[in-house]
Amino acid sequence: MRAPTELDDVRWLTLTHAYGSAEDVPELIRALYQSDEDAADEAIYELYGNIHHQGTIYRASAPAVPFLAHAVLHAPGKRDDLLMLLATLADHDPEDIEAPHWPDSPVAAVCAELCRVLPELLPCLGDAERVVRRAALRVVAAVAELLPAELRASVVGEVEALYADDPVPAVRADATVVLSRFGMEPVPLDSPLPEVRLIAATVAAEKCGPPYPAELVEIIAEDGAEPDPGDDDFPWSGTTTPDRHLTRLLTRDPDAGLVVAARWIAAGDLGARGSLLAREIAEIWRDRQPEVLDLLLAALPHQKDTRALTHRLSVIGQWIAYLPEPADDLRNTLYDYARDGKESAEPALLALVRSRDPRALELVLRRPGAQALGAAVSAFPEAADRLIPAIRHELAAGAAGNAAIALVAALAPFGATADRARPELIECLRSGRAAIAAARQLGLNGVLTQEIASLLSKAAQSTDSSLRAAAAVAGYRLTGEAGPALRTFERLLAAQGPTHWHLSSLQPLGSAAAPLLPLIEPLLTARYEWTRMAAAEAHHWITGSPERAVCVLVDLVGPTPVGLRALKALAAIGQVPEELRPTLRSFAFSPLRLLSDVPLSEDQHPDEELRALAWSLLALG
Repeated sequence: MRAPTELDDVRWLTLTHAYGSAEDVPELIRALYQSDEDAADEAIYELYGNIHHQGTIYRASAPAVPFLAHAVLHAPGKRDDLLMLLATLADHDPEDIEAPHWPDSPVAAVCAELCRVLPELLPCLGDAERVVRRAALRVVAAVAELLPAELRASVVGEVEALYADDPVPAVRADATVVLSRFGMEPVPLDSPLPEVRLIAATVAAEKCGPPYPAELVEIIAEDGAEPDPGDDDFPWSGTTTPDRHLTRLLTRDPDAGLVVAARWIAAGDLGARGSLLAREIAEIWRDRQPEVLDLLLAALPHQKDTRALTHRLSVIGQWIAYLPEPADDLRNTLYDYARDGKESAEPALLALVRSRDPRALELVLRRPGAQALGAAVSAFPEAADRLIPAIRHELAAGAAGNAAIALVAALAPFGATADRARPELIECLRSGRAAIAAARQLGLNGVLTQEIASLLSKAAQSTDSSLRAAAAVAGYRLTGEAGPALRTFERLLAAQGPTHWHLSSLQPLGSAAAPLLPLIEPLLTARYEWTRMAAAEAHHWITGSPERAVCVLVDLVGPTPVGLRALKALAAIGQVPEELRPTLRSFAFSPLRLLSDVPLSEDQHPDEELRALAWSLLALG
């Protein structure tokens, strides 16, 4: 260990951390010894941000370890926090300690320093405060496989004593984990302490892998329903708490995970453990929506606050559209929540709309909102005469931002009928509210007036490049004159910026965009994959020939957002090269989701779309 008096003996200026020079580290360590608790807390927070930053360790991290170890024993009141900082700094995957990555790595240097000071930190295992003992166990676990034999024996003895005699069950459970890190025999599953049984079952499940034996599943279901109140303060690895680790373990075996989720929900869904586990299983595994929705329905009465209830209803809304025929009890429950007028009514109504329940249409018209109206357009396309006036009313009332964009987009499926909203679209374009979406929709409506022509002409000169592109395309749709649009896109494609966005706007021009080919063809080999994808799409739209496009698109296909877009383009072309079929089969038949949901995505889950496209392409001759 090294006392603060030795801080100046280290050349901190030559060392680096997340923000450059480590010259600030000495003052942060000195602050740990102050009687000012707030200053010490701030110093620990800063150290978590610079010598350890989002899982990364730096050259200044290891030299700080002996000083932090000294502070553990001599700085007032922060023993558990400092021990957790040391454990976090030393966190690593034991499988990564071989050359060439380990010997000279910053984390290897941290672990070496921690092994040197560990004998002096071992008294913390017997500290009177349980939080200190729990944190000390995590320090031991961080370097368990690196300890020399003579130190290992004494450390194991002290941990075994904690497992056998500590009065706090959570400490005994932690000792169980540490003993497993030392490769000790599994702890028996018949401990009288549920905390120890749960950890023992978790460790055993981790070792044997899925499918988990029924005995382990039963213990986890019975003893894991109630969260450890101090769990979040004591992660074992980085920010992975025991609770989070257990959830990840259970999602590897969806059958076991759903059994456990059902038991936890039946026990009251404490800490939302069961409903969150069910949600993750739906997000990781395909075709589990019916079981997950049954569990989420059962969890709704257990949600103790509006935020939790709203979240569960939102998850139901995400998946309910994939049920061929949602059950009556689920739809009736959503209806009850949707009409109560509380904060939870909005996600309940959206879920009810997506269930295609006829009662939802009346509620949407009574209490219209952008998202619900957009969903209603998809669920009730026959209700144009009722939905278009509601959309117009919301636009006229001043909807802006994403709400206005969603409302304008909701008009698109109605085709020429949407021209009834022309006054509102004109006002959106004039005022700049959802101007891009409004320009596109005016082009689709097929009606050209002097006012619209003037507004589109003005929009084509906007500083917003996306608005210029949308106005140019709308002008072409309405007049059939390609010249102005071509001039706009020549400038857009020649400029620095989101080229792929502009390329994706060219489809309506078709062969009329042929003069742009000299600008598009070099982009088929662009470095950025989205640009290559959009260039391939545009090349096919313009030339009608798949020859150049298909090879580019096939190369991009994968379980990624750009790979999904490439699949859509191939489906539109209608060609499936033989070498792509194994990939398509893996997309079509994987039991795991290959694409996760993303914020601001369309209503359809990306993985569902990926699978549907793969099936449709495999069906092509």
